[in-house]
Amino acid sequence: MALLSIAPLTSTWCVDKSLVGSSEAKALLRKIPTLEMCRLTKSVTPSISMCLTTTVSDDGVQRRIADHHPNLWDDNFIQSLSTPYGATAYHERAQKLIGEVKVIINSILVEDGELITPPNDLLQRLSIVDSIERLGIDRHFKNEIKSALDYVYSYWSEKGIGCGRDSVVNDLNTTALGLRTLRLHGYPVSSDVLEQFKDQNGQFACSAIQTEGEIKTVLNLFRASLIAFPGEKVMEEAEIFSTIYLKEALLKIPVCSLSREIAYVLEYGWHMNLPRLEARNYIDVFGQDPIYLRSTQKLIELAKLEFNIFQSLQQEELKHVSRWWKDSGFSQMAFARHRHVEYYTLASCIDIYPQHSSFRLGFAKIAHLGTVLDDIYDTFGTMDELELFTAAVKRWHPSAAEGLPEYMKGVYMMFYETVNEMAREAEKSQGRDTLNYARQALEAYIDSYMKEAKWISSGFLPTFEEYLDNGKVSFGYRIATLQPILTLGIPFPHHILQEIDFPSRLNDLAGSILRLKGDIHSYQAERSRGEESSCISCYMKDNPEATEEDAVTYINAMVNRLLKELNWELLKPDNNVPITSKKHAFDILRAFYHLYKDRDGFSVARNEIRNLVMTTVIEHVPL
Repeated sequence: MALLSIAPLTSTWCVDKSLVGSSEAKALLRKIPTLEMCRLTKSVTPSISMCLTTTVSDDGVQRRIADHHPNLWDDNFIQSLSTPYGATAYHERAQKLIGEVKVIINSILVEDGELITPPNDLLQRLSIVDSIERLGIDRHFKNEIKSALDYVYSYWSEKGIGCGRDSVVNDLNTTALGLRTLRLHGYPVSSDVLEQFKDQNGQFACSAIQTEGEIKTVLNLFRASLIAFPGEKVMEEAEIFSTIYLKEALLKIPVCSLSREIAYVLEYGWHMNLPRLEARNYIDVFGQDPIYLRSTQKLIELAKLEFNIFQSLQQEELKHVSRWWKDSGFSQMAFARHRHVEYYTLASCIDIYPQHSSFRLGFAKIAHLGTVLDDIYDTFGTMDELELFTAAVKRWHPSAAEGLPEYMKGVYMMFYETVNEMAREAEKSQGRDTLNYARQALEAYIDSYMKEAKWISSGFLPTFEEYLDNGKVSFGYRIATLQPILTLGIPFPHHILQEIDFPSRLNDLAGSILRLKGDIHSYQAERSRGEESSCISCYMKDNPEATEEDAVTYINAMVNRLLKELNWELLKPDNNVPITSKKHAFDILRAFYHLYKDRDGFSVARNEIRNLVMTTVIEHVPL
């Protein structure tokens, strides 16, 4: 059974219905206690949006549940989605535009001794690469991008570069854009080049009047500063300077494409930015700039068309996920958070390759299952039930479901079937059986849940270090990453996988960052549900004089430091593990991190995350 069967790009999309769950799993899930009939016995702290409620379910067991809002996406609505952009005519138009845009790009890149080299040839190359990537169409122009960046790098110096290869004076705008773009593509460039652009007082300088050109320069400086490595003081200084400058600029300049671009970059930065969301925003920014519009009409037309064509695939895949959720019986689980649509959206915002359907669907399913398990272990399940479920996962056989409570049987079977199916998909891609490897990750994940459940049951508060060591596993980053990336078609031999998965530094950093960032936004609601352990409370235990504000400040600083380490782990020169092998694991962190931009987006999905679904999956771009 394939996770999703997709026809060629120019054909009609076709979804395989085989993975909506076995009849056994469906029947078991339908026996889940229906909490609509539960008798409420106690509630606490009504001011907290997700307070603890104690219920007596229809199986007669007193249970704890969190007051999470219900699923936001009715299956009938999802199944009704339609778009004309999957038609062959649109694919053919896109292919024609790709060829035309390549001609335009090559006319910029080709050197001809009989032609005069443009005075801004380096900036021109960097700008076209930057625009192609931000518009979300770079997958069509890999060779052209490499050619452009090789050319720019050949003129790179320890003092940076000017806007052209013959420039006498180096230019901050071109240097900052070059530093960012070259670093992201694995070229060894040092941030020390920025030292050349400080004044005699060692400060980045600006003019009294903020011109449009200067504002764009500082914007590129800010974007470059986000790709900082540990110990790069000049990048920290650049980020502080440019943040203040750009916020002041937003108060002075009128609403325009530049102001919208600045606002977006300040809001999402790099680690919270999702490529497809950026493409949707940049299409508007790019399309409204009259200079861009005159010179690159075909580029913007292609970006719009590609956005809508991929959306036709998104909607078909989302219908599959919604059917899986409904037919499997998850819709009957009133105590759990239902975020299958949101998880699919995140996956499709970080990977827009049509052939990677298994990655997107696998991520959505395993992440949703992880959230259901989180709600079972944190609140709904009793300690005896959790011990039984943990043992069943380690036994890993359909017969292990027989000894479980009725509501757990279906959950276990769907977990079992989904993991096994993803292992079969991974075997097609990797040429080897990875199920046992995945099971080791799952057992560590379930064990971490069990430890937290014991802490909650006993009221035990661990040290900060003990809590984080367990919490970076219980967050679930590893299980949400491991099996999906193995379906990509990218080879992951053991030596490469060990640099991405546990016990790699990349995996450790990602899990730590997400646990810390998540706790900052969720610890108050969790505490109201009787879950005392969080990085906030554990830090305060270790430091009795510290306030909650002190703890949050400390943890935010820790997250910022770890993000720089993560940048290094992704981009460090390493011939054995290319950036392309690590990029999906890194982008999954960005997807989860995005959920914590303003709040706990796992639990409260009615605001920004709902808008993300609408903007990137539901609403097309007007052509």
